[in-house]
Amino acid sequence: MKRLLAVLCCLLLVTAACTSGGDKVKLRVLASSELADLGPILDDLREETGIELEMDFKGTVNASTDLIPGRAKHDLAWLSTDKFFELDFREFADKGERPLSTKTMMSPVVVGITPAKAAELRRGKPGGELSWADLADAAASGSFRFAMADPFKAGSGVTSLIGVATAAAGTGAALRPEDVKCDKLQGFRVGHTITADTSAAVADRFAERQDADAIIGYESTVLSLNAGGKLKTPLELVYPRDGIVQAEFPLLLLDPAKREVYDRIVSWVKSPATQQKLMEKTFRRPIAGGVGLDPRMPASIGNSLYFPDGQAVVDKLLEDYADRAPGRVIFVLDFSGSMKGARIAALRATFAGLSGGPAGGFDRFYRGERLTVLRFGGKILGDKEFTVNGPQDLDALRAFIAADDFDGNTAVWAALGEAYAKAGAHRRAEPDRTVSIVLMTDGESNTGPGVDEFLRAPREFGVHTYTIRFGEANPAELGRAAAATGGRMVDANATSLLDAFKEIRGCR
Repeated sequence: MKRLLAVLCCLLLVTAACTSGGDKVKLRVLASSELADLGPILDDLREETGIELEMDFKGTVNASTDLIPGRAKHDLAWLSTDKFFELDFREFADKGERPLSTKTMMSPVVVGITPAKAAELRRGKPGGELSWADLADAAASGSFRFAMADPFKAGSGVTSLIGVATAAAGTGAALRPEDVKCDKLQGFRVGHTITADTSAAVADRFAERQDADAIIGYESTVLSLNAGGKLKTPLELVYPRDGIVQAEFPLLLLDPAKREVYDRIVSWVKSPATQQKLMEKTFRRPIAGGVGLDPRMPASIGNSLYFPDGQAVVDKLLEDYADRAPGRVIFVLDFSGSMKGARIAALRATFAGLSGGPAGGFDRFYRGERLTVLRFGGKILGDKEFTVNGPQDLDALRAFIAADDFDGNTAVWAALGEAYAKAGAHRRAEPDRTVSIVLMTDGESNTGPGVDEFLRAPREFGVHTYTIRFGEANPAELGRAAAATGGRMVDANATSLLDAFKEIRGCR
C-alpha cells in the first residue's frame, strides 16, 4: 500500500510539473545565427512555460528565402530582421498572407572603435562626432581597418552596408536603385580586412587578431566583446551622426496552427522580466516599457535610416561591394587656353578634394585605385599613370594637374580617341579590371575629328565614357558621346565641378 501511495505521489508531481507552465510543446524555429546567444533565455522559457524551441540557425539573408508560405519547413522563425523576407515576399504572386510578426528586442548597427583610433578620427571634426563619410574617407586612405560580417550571408553585414550606403546617398530616404552609385562604397571596402559568415564569428576573429581598428555590427555584439575580457582595451561605441539602421529581432509565425503557443511565447518574451534578462545577457535593448536601459546603451542613438523597399537595391549594393580588383579610371582633362584662371583653379581644387581633402568622403580616390590622366589642348599635353598606394601618389597626381602648359586649340574627340586606345591596352593587359573614362571640357572642339567621326570609329567595347560639361562646352555633343558608350553627361555649370566629378567618379 505504501509503495502504491509513493507511485501515485510521483505521478502527481510529474503531472504538476508538466502543467504548471502549460502543456509541454516543442517547436522548430528557423533562427538567425546572431541569436545563438539565446541559449540561457530559451532554457528559462522551457522551465517556466513548458515550451521548447529547437533552433535551426542560418544566416539571415539565406534564411529569408525559406519563409515564403508553402515553402516553410519550420513552425516559427526568429530573425535579426524580417526586411529581407519582406522583399522576397513581395515578388511572389501566389503567396497567401504574410506571416504574423512581432518585434522582440532591438539593437542598432554601430561602430566599435579602439580608443586611440577614435581619438585620431575625431580630431578636427565638429563636436567630435564621426559620420559614415569620415570612416569611408579614412578607410579609402588605408588608415582605418575594420571587421564586418559578410554582407552576402549575414544580416548584420548587409544591414551595416545599407547604413553606409544610405548615408552615402545623402537623400535621407530609403535607398532607390538610382541612389546606389558604383565607387561610392569601393573606398570603404578597402578597409574591410576581417570578415566571417556570422556576427559571432567575425567578433571572435576580431578578438583573436586585434590588429584592426574597429568592428562594425550590432551594438549587442560590440558590448558583448567589451564584456568578454578578451580585448586589450574596451572599444568605444560610435553611432554615426548621419544615421544608423536598427535590428528588431522579430518572431514570425509560420504555421498558423501553432498560433496559441506563439502567443504564449510572445507574451513571455515581451514581459518586463524577460526583457530585463535579454538586456542583461545579450545586450539587446528592451521593447517593453518599464525596463530601465543599461547605462552602457545611450538613450539617444541619433537618426534612424530606412531599409530599402526593393530587392533590386540590395542586389545592386552587394554587386557594387563585391571583392574585386580595383578598377582604372582614365581622366581626359581640357587644358585649352579657356581653362586658365578660375576654371583651372576649380579643377585643381576638385582633385585636391578627391585626393583626401575635407570634401572627399565617400568619393575620394581609394587605396589600390589606378588612374590615368590625359591633359589635352589641340594635342595630348601630358599623359601619366598613377596607382594610389599612399599620400605620395596623391601628391604626384596633384602636381601633374598643377602644370601650366595650356594650348590655344581644343581637340576633344581626338583626345577621347586616344583615351580609348589606352583603355583597350589596359583591358588586354589586365582583363580582370574594369576601365572607364571621364572627359571634362569647357569648350567646343575646334581641331581634329568631330563627334560624328569619333562615334563612327571602332572603340573598346564595354568602356563607358562619362562626360562633364564645364563652361561653354556643347551639351548635345557630350550627351551623344556619353550615351553611345553607355555612360552619361553631367553639367557642372548647374552644380559645381567637384559635385560633377563626385556624381560620376568613373562609375561602372
